Amino acid sequence: MFQGLRTVVYGVEDIEKAKVWYSSILGIQPYFDQPFYVGFNVGGFELGLSPTTKPGTSGPTAYWGVANADEAWKHLIDQGAKEHEPIEDVGDGIRIGSVIDPFGNTLGIVENPHFSFDEK
Repeated sequence: MFQGLRTVVYGVEDIEKAKVWYSSILGIQPYFDQPFYVGFNVGGFELGLSPTTKPGTSGPTAYWGVANADEAWKHLIDQGAKEHEPIEDVGDGIRIGSVIDPFGNTLGIVENPHFSFDEK
């Protein structure tokens, strides 16, 4: 059955501009870089950019783990993202929020002290 999140693909109209923006917010360069798809390895998971996928905020939201939701939120906003759902504590120390990237996609972040990459 399911083994966990592997890839989230965001639709973008300008893949070169999106590649630069995501490289900036992630602090890494893509491991796969072609005109039809750009892929970033983010902590063992893939964030993909596709010029053939329609951008938008109507689908499911993937939440990317962060160590500090406030710092990540500020970084995203400083880099040109727009507020979508402000950071809020949803209980048990878990804090979530989301932004709209410059290409119209919802980008979620989650600070979850109960989740560790070391867990099997």
